[in-house]
Amino acid sequence: MSPLKPPRARRVAVVGGARVPFARSDGPYATASNQEMLTAALDGLVERHGLQGPGAVGEFVAGAVLKHSRDFNLARETVLGSTLDPRTPAYDVQQACGTGLQAVIAAANKIALGQTESAVAGGADTASDAPLGVNDRLRRILLEARRAKSPGARVKALAKIRPAHLVPDIPRNAEPRTGLSMGEHAAVTARAWGITREAQDELAAASHQRLAAAYERGFFQDLVVPFRGLARDQNLRPGSTVEKLAALKPVFGLDAPGPTMTAGNSTPLTDGAATVLLASEEWAEARGLEPLAYLTAYETAAVDFVDGDVAGGEDGLLMAPAYAVPRMLERAGLGIEDFDLVEIHEAFASQVLATLAAWEKRGLAPVDRARLNTAGSSLATGHPFAATGARVVATLAKLLAERGGPGRGLISVCAAGGQGVTAILERT
Repeated sequence: MSPLKPPRARRVAVVGGARVPFARSDGPYATASNQEMLTAALDGLVERHGLQGPGAVGEFVAGAVLKHSRDFNLARETVLGSTLDPRTPAYDVQQACGTGLQAVIAAANKIALGQTESAVAGGADTASDAPLGVNDRLRRILLEARRAKSPGARVKALAKIRPAHLVPDIPRNAEPRTGLSMGEHAAVTARAWGITREAQDELAAASHQRLAAAYERGFFQDLVVPFRGLARDQNLRPGSTVEKLAALKPVFGLDAPGPTMTAGNSTPLTDGAATVLLASEEWAEARGLEPLAYLTAYETAAVDFVDGDVAGGEDGLLMAPAYAVPRMLERAGLGIEDFDLVEIHEAFASQVLATLAAWEKRGLAPVDRARLNTAGSSLATGHPFAATGARVVATLAKLLAERGGPGRGLISVCAAGGQGVTAILERT
């Protein structure tokens, strides 16, 4: 018997996207769950691309970073609550801030290998409805009571409960290995790379101004689905200027002289959800859907932000894209100069600027700022952790399609845990 030949990889088309406007935490979406937001985004995608009916989509891949126990099967429950065919298989992925892009990659791999013809990928996160854990001491007492063999032993165990045990464990935006928040880690990296306050504020102001301009010209009309009274990203400040941002006080890196990171050049805690439709060329053509772009390469990386060269900036928590992108470009035979557009997730302005500097240190050409985040990014939209990757893919694909001819775009997303997820979109 002759061995099976490996399947020929097919091109994966990005057909479209849909997301709800992103909202600041404890605001308009304060009572909205991950599932509710993700369902609204998915329903918007279904309506705009005619995905109703049996077997319209091969599968749904999505995730969330801040998940309640009720979200254990988030993607599947979202399908069951949406207008998508309830027979659509679904599963969850999670890779911190890279979740949305990693979901896209997981779906794309199956399409490329011919295992499915189409898929929807995405993610959702709510900082407003973050899960609160039972105090660990209380948890241990309750488990002891559950294991008790008699009513007396159960009462004896429960008698150990004290008022202090009723205080819940509040989720912290901190790395378990270091105890430092993402902002504090970014402040260390900013100092290591000599990132100035003025440069950060300039990038933040540009993000708001470009996002505002994109909304004004109707760019997001077929990408954003109104939800709970919002039609635009709530964090958007069209009047942002370097002068206004310069008036804000630093909030990270206060343990060292000359702190530079403020609430204005850092992303706020955000609620939201995003989805993106992927398909084979044949599937899209059969349904009269014009691909916006094609996903042609992707790469992930991780750094040792615990024991690596953190003080020197090389292994800062959010610096993994500094390794992933050069590796991906070498494999693809490309340089930065070969890209018409570059999308870098703006967790912090300082992190974007440090990444750009690191790419140059590794031999890549400087990024033309006129090509960077041309429709704004996370500093302006906000950053619901798992939703950002799908937002970026859909935005970049449409930006490339708008150009009308061949083009190429680069995506770079940093993530908690010292990870990075990167990808390339192309039009030929």
